[in-house]
Amino acid sequence: MTKKLILLNLLLLCALGVIGKQLLDMRRAALARKQAALEQKVKPAPAPPLTPVPVPAAVQAAGYLDVAQQTLFSKDRNPNIAVEPEKPKPVPTFPKLYGVMNLGDGPMAILSDGPGKQKTFRAGEKAGQLLLAEIGADALVFEFEKEKFTKKFTELQVKTEEAPAGGGDSRPAAAAAPATPPPTNIGKVGEPGRETGGGISACSDNDNSPAGTVSNGKRKVITESPFGKVCRWEPVR
Repeated sequence: MTKKLILLNLLLLCALGVIGKQLLDMRRAALARKQAALEQKVKPAPAPPLTPVPVPAAVQAAGYLDVAQQTLFSKDRNPNIAVEPEKPKPVPTFPKLYGVMNLGDGPMAILSDGPGKQKTFRAGEKAGQLLLAEIGADALVFEFEKEKFTKKFTELQVKTEEAPAGGGDSRPAAAAAPATPPPTNIGKVGEPGRETGGGISACSDNDNSPAGTVSNGKRKVITESPFGKVCRWEPVR
């Protein structure tokens, strides 16, 4: 039994020796192949022929004409843009004229300044949206949007409708009524009415006191104008 074990061990040792020698030979062969591969010289491949780069054509402005004409931000990309001219502003209604007077420091026009209101204006002052450019002998010159309008006194004066004699008016009663508003400058007889500016007051509609009457620190003055007599109350100086 012991001989058999010894024999078996010897056989195993021989087998290990053979295997070890084969592994060593394999390693040596691999190293030899590696060294041969490293020492092998590779012949480089010839370089491909160089192809010359084509020269680009010269840039011409005419080639970009479509880009310049077709606007990118336009809906129809149309260079012909139609510009609508600005519509002119409508001319405001001209104020009514109640009289013109001159107190020695230049002419003044008494014009309407709102419903039932009157105010004196000098040349260069604005009556609403209109500029009173000039006060003439028989006309006023207004300016609006750099355009001048000449209006005769007769065009601007307050007109009242008179019913025809004989009762021949066939219009309804509401249509035949006077278009002018009721008088708003009613005060006591012999006293100044509503102020029109500059310390001057208008005469009351029912005031029949004579010129020169003094009341409340003002004197009644009556002057002639193209429309007839103009009445006002001036401060006593």
